[in-house]
Amino acid sequence: MIGRLKGVLVMKRPPWLLLDVNGVGYEIETPMSTFYDLPEVGAEVTLSTHYAVKEDAVALYGFLRESERSLFRALQKVSGVGAKIALAVLSGASVDEFARFVQGGDVAALTRIPGIGKKTAERMLVELRDRVEGLADGASAISPVAAADPVSEASVALQALGYKPAEVARLVRDAAAAGDTAEDIIRKALKAALR
Repeated sequence: MIGRLKGVLVMKRPPWLLLDVNGVGYEIETPMSTFYDLPEVGAEVTLSTHYAVKEDAVALYGFLRESERSLFRALQKVSGVGAKIALAVLSGASVDEFARFVQGGDVAALTRIPGIGKKTAERMLVELRDRVEGLADGASAISPVAAADPVSEASVALQALGYKPAEVARLVRDAAAAGDTAEDIIRKALKAALR
């Protein structure tokens, strides 16, 4: 099992990154909460990882904060929640925000995250209420990275998180402003989607 990787950040394309660890390139999927805080390409980074083996695929997920990996794992223990929904949760809300939603019984806030319906949100409230305490470890400063085509990059990332193309087009159109990076557009679009 791969629990942690330290290496040079070679590529960033939301929600994917490529990490060079002593000449071996690891393709890692990350939630947008981690992606926002990544350093520039060429910098060294350490990620906590979750290695998943499925019937037809092997996947590696990366997190800058241990609290994100812990929540990612806890979410997948909820019936009907897989990696895709767990990444969407972490991309749409911080660990602290998610904990507040669960502790406050806020089904409406949870259902605004793509892939989470009312029944799944209710299961999350019941199954995670006792597990979300103590997950928060604070957020670090955000360091956005310029992209060649931020609007396209943001659109691809939002679709990977489960948003439908028509909804992505609307969210990106409303969120994009001159000079925004893909991460800026994604962040604003996710906040708008959760309102």
